[in-house]
Amino acid sequence: MSERILEIRHLSKAFGSHAVLKDIDFTVDRGDVTSIIGASGSGKSTLLRCINLLETPTTGEIFFHGKDVTKEKASAYRAKVGMVFQNFNLFSNLSVLDNCMIGQQKVSRIPKEEAKKRALYYLNKVGMAPYINARPNQISGGQKQRVAIARALAMEPEVLLFDEPTSALDPEMVGEVLDVMKSLAADRMTMLVVTHEMAFARDVSTHVVYMADGIIEEQGKPEKIFTDPESPSTRSFLKRILNE
Repeated sequence: MSERILEIRHLSKAFGSHAVLKDIDFTVDRGDVTSIIGASGSGKSTLLRCINLLETPTTGEIFFHGKDVTKEKASAYRAKVGMVFQNFNLFSNLSVLDNCMIGQQKVSRIPKEEAKKRALYYLNKVGMAPYINARPNQISGGQKQRVAIARALAMEPEVLLFDEPTSALDPEMVGEVLDVMKSLAADRMTMLVVTHEMAFARDVSTHVVYMADGIIEEQGKPEKIFTDPESPSTRSFLKRILNE
């Protein structure tokens, strides 16, 4: 039987009078790879930021192992639900290794030697061990994103959120990041991925959520969403984006 990790119930988010998310409901079980797709402005990134409590939901609840985390201390929760951002968010004044150690030491209070051991393990896992002494401005965009993934993994989260992790990359660098994410999926890492990479959503996901205008228009298994979607909006979006 699957273990429920996250449950999003009736989640809404408004900025002033502008409703960005409207009554969002879905669940995430351990080992799920959930791809969130949809046109720009449909609320996908805001949804991730609400799940990570970087934005405070206007209404609704986020349950993590059955506990409503909207009323909990965000830092402890974020150590378990990590996030990889579109623009890397690395500290430019720190080395690759130190970028992967600082969160462990400051947030999780992990001793320096243990933090270093973990950082080296995950940097090796994403193929960045040769660059541990480099600064972010000395490596490529794809390498920066792999460091950002290693940094998130070093916190040993139960869930990883990816906010369009390849959209800031040159096309030739997209594959190296997707390969790391495919490897994590093969290792049964629980992931929520906002993405425009339809091949990843179709081939790697266990669940696909299609958003439009702040609502979940349709969700289900990737083979159903991509080959026989029920919603005309889903069909129109996929036809447009797959023919680009």
